[in-house]
Amino acid sequence: MAIREIVQHTDSFIRKHSKPVKVFDEKLWELIDDMWETLDNRVGAGLSAVQVGVLKRVFILNINNMRIEFVNPVITKKSGEQYKEEGCLSVSLPFGYVKRPQTVTVTACDRYGNKFTLTCEDWTAVCVCHETDHLEGILYIDKLVDPPKGAK
Repeated sequence: MAIREIVQHTDSFIRKHSKPVKVFDEKLWELIDDMWETLDNRVGAGLSAVQVGVLKRVFILNINNMRIEFVNPVITKKSGEQYKEEGCLSVSLPFGYVKRPQTVTVTACDRYGNKFTLTCEDWTAVCVCHETDHLEGILYIDKLVDPPKGAK
């Protein structure tokens, strides 16, 4: 395993679209293991492959000590809305408010190609949307909104 360099928002690479994973092999497992080591050495909830310089549709989340790997994720359902402050390991700017769905359902594969479906709410839904956006070359700073009244 290795800690990889985080691609910053000033690098045009971060705006590229990621490609689907077609081969679930040791090379993919090494990428995911390196992503975990990289994330574990930073303060963040998630990391996408594009953030470590690889254009593959892969991201990882570590929320409340729940570690999940998403390969070829597709958000299949969204409902509700919420406003949360977001930040990003690839963006050195301050946090900002983004409007996201309250609940999302995502279908993906694990590192071995096993398909799963997960419904996420609240902060986990925000993180799934944030990381899925990375795979499309979208950053949270593209979606900033004024904070709603009463937001903390």
